[in-house]
Amino acid sequence: MSFSVTLIDLAGFAALLLWGVHMVQSGVMRALGPRLKVVLRRALRSPVRGFGAGIIVTTLLQSSTATALVVSGFAASGLVALVPALAVMLGANIGTTLIVQVLSFDVTAFAPVAILAGLVMFRRGGGTLMRDLGRAAIGLGLIVLALHHLVDLLRPLEDAPSLRMLMGVIATVPLLDVMLAAVLTWAVHSSVAVVLITASLAAQGVVPPNAAIALVLGANLGSAIAPVVQAMGKDDRTALRLPVGNLLNRFAGVAVALALIEPIGALMVTWQPDAARVAVDFHTVFNIVTALVFLPLLAPFARLLEWLYPDREDADDPSRPRYLAPAADTPVVALGAAAREALRLADALDDMLDKAARALLGGERRRIAEARDDDDILDRLNREIRAYLAQLDPDELSPADRRRVEEILAFSANLEQAADVVSGRLMADARKRLKRGIAFSKAEEKELAALFERLKANIRLATSLFMTADPRAARLLALEKAAFRDSESAAARLHFDRLRQGLAPLADASGLGIDIVRDLKLVNSHVVAAAAYPVLARTGELLDSRLAEAPQSC
Repeated sequence: MSFSVTLIDLAGFAALLLWGVHMVQSGVMRALGPRLKVVLRRALRSPVRGFGAGIIVTTLLQSSTATALVVSGFAASGLVALVPALAVMLGANIGTTLIVQVLSFDVTAFAPVAILAGLVMFRRGGGTLMRDLGRAAIGLGLIVLALHHLVDLLRPLEDAPSLRMLMGVIATVPLLDVMLAAVLTWAVHSSVAVVLITASLAAQGVVPPNAAIALVLGANLGSAIAPVVQAMGKDDRTALRLPVGNLLNRFAGVAVALALIEPIGALMVTWQPDAARVAVDFHTVFNIVTALVFLPLLAPFARLLEWLYPDREDADDPSRPRYLAPAADTPVVALGAAAREALRLADALDDMLDKAARALLGGERRRIAEARDDDDILDRLNREIRAYLAQLDPDELSPADRRRVEEILAFSANLEQAADVVSGRLMADARKRLKRGIAFSKAEEKELAALFERLKANIRLATSLFMTADPRAARLLALEKAAFRDSESAAARLHFDRLRQGLAPLADASGLGIDIVRDLKLVNSHVVAAAAYPVLARTGELLDSRLAEAPQSC
């Protein structure tokens, strides 16, 4: 077989290995992604629980990078403390070693069984969960199949003079091995694949034990680079704390191991004569030792990271997204980030209503311009969320993911439309009152203030409902539309009574009051549509139309 053909075969089987890892990761994320996210969220309350959760979740995902992206999203949004988040990453690093340990044994016979079972589950599975697990099973079979062919392909190369000379040169410079493996791992986003390929090379005698150890060190270092690169794209530098912390502890461990590579290599060969097992077992030992060393030091280490990347003291541009990190290849992370960003629209709308109340009831003219600026913020955030979600690959989304995308888009769009009502119609009401000098009675001001507070409470209920999807809360929020209709009817009756009595000044006030109530009612309608309607539609409690059925003609 010519060298060019061998090289193509080698690249092809390596690509098959990477695709298998991707299928397992995407299948598990589709099937269990939301559940894994909940597990991580609960585990992040303490370092020890976070450490254990990191091991479990990464073993399922077969990717510490995916775990890092999820946890980084939590840490960047301030939902979790830095210490337990760092503990999760230490556990995630050990989780990758368990995957490598299982796949390093001769499980070739398992490949066709896994692929066949996965295909049956994918084609015949009655539900989405079964199809996603079938996808993961197919990926696992492809990984084993690719490794088997890689070993067969590398076996004849053991005696190739050119390859032996090349690997001999590389083996004399361990630092070069580390850099080579780190770059390769960063490029393919999979330390599992790189370590397994290294074990295959070592098994065929292509690389000596010390070079294999150096390549494993590089794979461990490279796995921590991708989250740092992604975090660098954020405006908030505090998002770098967790990925940089993980990279620093990897770098420290790699530096110490590289300095002691000769005695470590001799010890590993004495303990495990099998060259392939040397690479795999060192990968496990390295991560366990690193975790044991750093776990007791996480608190001071977290303080160092907070000093390196302090909270911003300057007021950030509120119209710029804070949580939309590049994570389109991990839907559960992207959806969580988009949902967190959408909640900022609710906060901005709440602030707008507060300014509208001050302008309308307190006569604060400057609040009109401020509310208009807030509307621009909501407009931009809504556009950014839409553009961010549009980057998601539809083929990577489960039905639940697609439904969540629709809910996020509906939530942000309705809140943006509510903001348009506030900045346009309510602010026009405020300008009208200031221009004409219209005065409300104390009773009217009290009623309008209460209506503003009720609307703000509904926004808070909507934000909670957006995250929990509780049908009871959805019904409560939907019933608020009736309360605002009653307020509109009461305002209309008051205005009509004043007109009938010829009380012109009072009629001007009540007429403006009707406009304000109607505008608040419209804002409330958008709030209800943003959060309550999607939940009620899912539970079958939302009618297609409020029209009664037309009587059947004979």
